[in-house]
Amino acid sequence: MTDPTPPQPAARTADAPPRAENSAIPRARPEHATEAQESVRPGRPGTPAAQEPPAVREPAAGGKARESERLSFVGAATRRIARGIDLDETVLGLCRATVPTFSDAILVYLRDPLPVGDEQPVNPMVLRLRRTDRIPESLPGGGALAAVNGAGLGAPALPLLTAAASRLEVRANGPLAEVMRGVRPVFALSDVPRSALRELTGSAHLPEGQRAILAPLRGRRRVIGATVFLRRPDRAAFEHDDLQVAAQLATHSALGVDKAVLYGREASIADELQRTMLPDDLPQPTGVRLASRYLPAAQSARVGGDWYDAIPLPGSRVALVVGDVMGHSTTSAAIMGQLRTTVQTLAGLDLPPQEVLHHLDEQAQRLGQDRMATCLYAVYDPVAHKITAANAGHPPPVLLHPDSSTDLVLLPPNAPIGVGGVDFEAVELDAPAGSTLVLYTDGLVESRTRDVWTGVEQLREKLTETVRLTRPDAAPPLEPLCDEVLDIVGPGDRDDDIALLAARFVGIAPDNVSFRRLDPKAESVREARKLVRESLQRWHLEELLDSVELLVSEVVTNAVRYAERPVTLRLLRTDVLRCEVGDDVPQLPRLRQAGPADEGGRGLYLVQRLARNWGATRLSTGKLVWFEVAMSAGPDQPRP
Repeated sequence: MTDPTPPQPAARTADAPPRAENSAIPRARPEHATEAQESVRPGRPGTPAAQEPPAVREPAAGGKARESERLSFVGAATRRIARGIDLDETVLGLCRATVPTFSDAILVYLRDPLPVGDEQPVNPMVLRLRRTDRIPESLPGGGALAAVNGAGLGAPALPLLTAAASRLEVRANGPLAEVMRGVRPVFALSDVPRSALRELTGSAHLPEGQRAILAPLRGRRRVIGATVFLRRPDRAAFEHDDLQVAAQLATHSALGVDKAVLYGREASIADELQRTMLPDDLPQPTGVRLASRYLPAAQSARVGGDWYDAIPLPGSRVALVVGDVMGHSTTSAAIMGQLRTTVQTLAGLDLPPQEVLHHLDEQAQRLGQDRMATCLYAVYDPVAHKITAANAGHPPPVLLHPDSSTDLVLLPPNAPIGVGGVDFEAVELDAPAGSTLVLYTDGLVESRTRDVWTGVEQLREKLTETVRLTRPDAAPPLEPLCDEVLDIVGPGDRDDDIALLAARFVGIAPDNVSFRRLDPKAESVREARKLVRESLQRWHLEELLDSVELLVSEVVTNAVRYAERPVTLRLLRTDVLRCEVGDDVPQLPRLRQAGPADEGGRGLYLVQRLARNWGATRLSTGKLVWFEVAMSAGPDQPRP
């Protein structure tokens, strides 16, 4: 079968209708004009050619004027299409640029799913109707468009809009596949294009003559869809030059779709990268409540170098970390992930805050030049009610007291991470029960319209105001408190990412702690059991006495057997009963299955069976073995 695409105007076929005297594409409409306004202006696409004023009509010799109008229209339309960033904006741009200026209605089909980059498309080809658009049946102000030449837009002038299938599978050797392989736009004149249009839309009523153009959408590597341009019977039919216009529109739209799909994939990867770099859920360590927020610099690029973390440490302590890598790009997010992993590793070694920052600075230098970051690392001890913190060029945290007063925690600022050769200094501070430490990145307090210290003062005022709105005998809930804090950032102040970490210090009261230092000898096991009996009886936990006494005996026995320095035993009563045994032996215990003839090796097996949870952690001075036992809620049991 011959190619259905008509040749150029110079070699026009005999069955092609003569060129219309009036221009099929009027001048491009202004950007501020609405579609409704365009459709009722004389000589504009909403007005039939028969009703155009004579001054608008051009003689056949005015080919240059018509060509100029077409070029102007194509330029304006492609600019409108190119504005789109995501897929929906690109397709909408095509529809808005062509209806009603070029056509009265449009249907846009795209592959489902759309291949990304070098991905091989799914076979067989499946097309999904992404969007349709048409001239509205009525316009504001009572100007009805339905009475043009006695044919309303709601009449069966454009039946394809209602009959179009939302999803279809393209037959491999069918007419639609043949037209799409040809790539070029075609009129619905000959049998193959008409059959292709019928297969695409599922409609038995097709426009007559040159009133429908079927244009395949070819991207950078393959055909990714098709679009159909339609005109009503009361309007001038498409001309042969309009095929070139349709080809330009289809090409720019297809390239825009490719760009949008690639952008969507990159944004999805960057977003997933950012989510994996930040903690999914904050831990619930003993004696502290935590809440956090993270806001990217822009919704279109949800990546950045800000991070926060809360890391449980031995001895019921917790490390609070907040940091900011220079920039907010995918590279910044990758560097942030490496630094966060380094901090977690260093925290697991139980190093003091100044040592953590020192090693983090060395790691940043190994990553390359100009890997700058700020970081604040603080360790909270709920038993001692103390904070030990070190700062590397980060904004100072704010300590909120229950009486609504605030203190700016002024730590030695030191130099940022990555400078090298910096001697970091740590400071120990009081952390009263009921107070809240707010750690943040500079995106919360600094922008183009305000400096850091102005933002810090606004943060303190917001915290004070929030506490005053709370009952006098209750601290403000942490989650709403974080939301209130973010309100200090105005709509135009989002210049950088924001990471926020709020820690409510609950602490552990002294009467819920039992501590004993034991000599590394066998007789100390009896002393450990005695401490367990006295503590559990004082706490009215006699039902746990047998199991806890057995577990403490096993763990302490293993500690005093190999230790050379005194062994520590501590019992903590919170929402669980926690036992911690520390010694100076760095080797961690390993659970193993003892044989029938073995005299030892069953201690940790008992701990695993009887305790709710257990673990062992290396300390700078040795190791700490701990286990937790669940307890029933009693009348005097402390609540978390």
